[in-house]
Amino acid sequence: MSGLRGFSGVGRAVWAYVRSAPGTYVWLAVLFVTTVALHRMSPEFEQEFLRQRSTNIHELSRHPVRVLVASAMWIDGGFWAPYAVLYTVFHARVERWLGTARWLAVCAAAHVLATLVSEGALAVAIGEGVAPPSSAETLDVGVSYALSGVVAVLFYGIRSPWRYAYLVVVLVFYGLPLAEGPTFTDFGHFVSVLIGLACFPLVRGRGRARDPERTAAVRPGGGVRG
Repeated sequence: MSGLRGFSGVGRAVWAYVRSAPGTYVWLAVLFVTTVALHRMSPEFEQEFLRQRSTNIHELSRHPVRVLVASAMWIDGGFWAPYAVLYTVFHARVERWLGTARWLAVCAAAHVLATLVSEGALAVAIGEGVAPPSSAETLDVGVSYALSGVVAVLFYGIRSPWRYAYLVVVLVFYGLPLAEGPTFTDFGHFVSVLIGLACFPLVRGRGRARDPERTAAVRPGGGVRG
């Protein structure tokens, strides 16, 4: 019986954590469904399907709002489990800290602005002959720009002096690819990190991010103050 009570307690704690970050886990559930759907497609159909939901230059010039929303609902590559871990470690923590509305604002700013900046840079590169014209229709879907922005904004929720070590790790992780044959996606990731750091006005008055072991004290369905 004690084992069953322990299992029940763990289940309640997990459910409390999920309820404390509703936006994160609804988004993650959507990604699970779309990933399962991708696994049921033929490789040829999958590529064309994702290309129509891609934030490449061609689709952005025709359906900017539709593809900016749709591209954040799919994972290119079909591996969902790593995102479940990353969403729990970063997205859920930031949503619980800032509240759902502010967390979503960080996600949207990083996803949209980094996409527009990186695709704009790619358009310039195509115009100058640095990149081939076919790059205008490159497959570009996924949630990594929003994730990078959230990873960066978490800097403000970490206690000093650890926050500065964290920032160094983030800048090195996202900056190294820029020094080793960068792609427009690498550039977009670094831009999204800068956007996340620029979201400082959204974190004023929020204190530090709440530690995971304090989950049980979280009010279900909303953000918390540190």
